[in-house]
Amino acid sequence: MQHEAHTHHDHTAHEGHEGHGGHTAHEGHGHHQADGKVSWGMAAKATLHCLTGCAIGEILGMVIGTALGWGNMQTMILAIILAFFFGYALTLRGILSAGVDFKTAFKVALAADTLSIAVMEIIDNGIIALWPGAMDAHLDEPFFWIVLAIALAAAFVITTPVNKWMIGRGKGHAVVHQYHH
Repeated sequence: MQHEAHTHHDHTAHEGHEGHGGHTAHEGHGHHQADGKVSWGMAAKATLHCLTGCAIGEILGMVIGTALGWGNMQTMILAIILAFFFGYALTLRGILSAGVDFKTAFKVALAADTLSIAVMEIIDNGIIALWPGAMDAHLDEPFFWIVLAIALAAAFVITTPVNKWMIGRGKGHAVVHQYHH
């Protein structure tokens, strides 16, 4: 079999056909060039989107767990579950508003946000778990909110390069943009 005939393909014939099958969702939209480069601003925006859902879910989970008198572990598990729920919900909201059916929108949200939310949750919950006294701080104490803010900020800083890497490869939040008009 002669493989040499298939090793060189002229991609110039595809110029001007952004958004068609086989191309990343962002080509031709000014977010990054066709060589996979992604701006830090775009990565930060995607990360901030995830951070918003995570923060809503975590705070709600902590409030519910505290109100129910749960221990630290049960409250943290609820907060993580709700962080994923709200992270996905924010993405679903945008995709569904573009007229996409729920099943497709749900798959897109899972593909777009799972790694980002997971990294964010590992970082911020790890910081809270390891910070002396943070797990025992109460919601009415400034110390709790200071540590939470530091943990979320650290999660944002560490997750942004992950999102940049994923978007540059047409993964993660990049899959959402094909549904934006």
